[in-house]
This record gives sequence, structure tokens and C-alpha cells, in this order.
Amino acid sequence: MTPPIIPQASGPVFLDDDRINLYYLNELYADIARCVSLQLKENHQIEVPITSGIWGGTYLIADSEGKSKRRIWRLYFIANLPQGSPLEKHENMEHLVGYYYTSIINAFRPYGLELDLNMWGGRLPYSNQVKPSLTMHMVDSSKKVNWLRGFFIWNLVPWEESIIHDAIRNVKEFREKFSIKKKPIMKRDPKDIKYLLQDVVITYRTLESSFSSDFLEHAHPIIDEIVDHFLKGLFDPVLIRDFFFRVRDNKLIVGFEETLQEYYSKDDLNVRRVEDWPIDKINYVPEPLKEKLIPPIKNLFTSFKSNLDKRNKLL
Repeated sequence: MTPPIIPQASGPVFLDDDRINLYYLNELYADIARCVSLQLKENHQIEVPITSGIWGGTYLIADSEGKSKRRIWRLYFIANLPQGSPLEKHENMEHLVGYYYTSIINAFRPYGLELDLNMWGGRLPYSNQVKPSLTMHMVDSSKKVNWLRGFFIWNLVPWEESIIHDAIRNVKEFREKFSIKKKPIMKRDPKDIKYLLQDVVITYRTLESSFSSDFLEHAHPIIDEIVDHFLKGLFDPVLIRDFFFRVRDNKLIVGFEETLQEYYSKDDLNVRRVEDWPIDKINYVPEPLKEKLIPPIKNLFTSFKSNLDKRNKLL
């Protein structure tokens, strides 16, 4: 049996001040997927390609070299698995989880993290009813981060496409979380609202190139103000709640949803019912939406790499 492989990025993921380089983190997630695929092939003769990268879009709020502007306490990745593969067999899926578990531990231990599996196999909210996306949750006893959480999606596509597609599910979650009928605002932990606002900012930035000029003019000042406060340190519960209502009352979530629906309606797909889509539409992104949204993501990471290469040459 092939011994455990240590996944690596081309540079340090955690920096001296405990901030994270998101370019290298994205590389590390991709290499973890590569190592898992390799071990499945060499130990079980199972050939399963996997694509993976950062989930959550923290790279959209980073400096020119991909360094996070504030400390990140919650790590997320997304991994895309092929349909109709040997992973459909429960035993093989257990192998994959085992290799992911050891690969993640080996990848992050050099940075002082002591990760251990807390939960595996949970269902990601609003994922496909027939082939739901699965979750993995690991906690860090070193307290360098709070947790690392992974989402496993049943359709093999490039990482960038899976991030765009998952924005639909995020928007559906926003609809529920911005409803004050289910849970009044004063009964919510301001920290949870703060993370919700961060997700709104990231979804906006992910979809930004697809928005109409009118919506951009309407939403951009609100998003910019939230980001400015995040970077300074957003801790005031009153201000956090105020931003919650500004996002809600200015119908930013409605704007996200209407933009996505405009692109998906040509395929007769209802973004409000994404969990009911046929399984071949898991991770599906229409070509016109790809053309608008994938180049900005790729260009951002190319820019990170270019700037890192320039700095490394000077060292």
C-alpha cells in the first residue's frame, strides 16, 4: 500500500502573522485532491479525477499577492467528484474519505494545525435531492483556526464552475437567513450575522461581472461600506444589525437571484428550486455566465501568481 503522501503548495500557506496566502491555499486544496486520487489509484485501482479549491471566496478580499487582509478562522474547500464512477459504491467512498482525512492532516500539520475529524456525511442544504452534496467537518485543537470544512459535489467540473454554481445554493440560503419571521434579529448572535454579511459580500464579488449597471450602481456602495468596516474590524453589534437590514431592505439578495435566473431560465431551470434539478445539471453553468464570471477569477489568480513571482525573485 502506498504510504501517506504530504500535499504541498508552491509556497507557504500560513504566514508569520497567522494570515493566510489564499493563492497557496487554493493550490494546497488542489494538491490534496491530486494526492487522494493517486492513493485511490495505487491502493485500490480506482481512477477518480477530483477538482478542488477554496470555497467561500475569501480570495476576493485579499491583497495583490493573495494574502488575506484579516485573519481567517474558518477554512472551507469544495471538491468535485465524477458521477457514475466507482465512488458510487459505499466502500470506495469510505476509502476517499479516509484518504482525504489523512491528506488534510498531513497538509496542514506543518503549519501547526492539529485537525481531527468531527463529522462526515452531512447533507449540504439545498443541494440536489437525488444526489445531495456531502460535508466533512474537521476541528483544530491547536486553535489556530476554528475548523476546516469540505463540500463534496457530485459532478466533475473545473473548480471555478463549481464556485459559480454554488452561488445559487448560497442565495437560496440567504433568502431563509434574511427572513426575520423565523428568528428575530435580536435573538441572533451578532457573530453569525457578521459571517452572513461576509458571505453576501463574497457572493456579490463572485457574480459582479454578470450584474446589470443599474444593480451595480445600487448595490456597490453598500458592499463597499461593509467591506471597509470588515477590514477595520466589525465588532459593534448595532452596526452589524444595521448592515443586516440594509442588505435586506435594499433587496440585494433579490438582485442576486434575478440575475442568476436570467441566465438559467434559457435552460428552463428555476434557481429557486435548484435542489430539484436533474442530476446532470449539478454544477452546471450556462456558457454566457461562464464567459462573464470565469475570466475574472482566473485573472485574479494569475495576478496573485505574477506578483508572488516578482517578490520571490527579489528575495
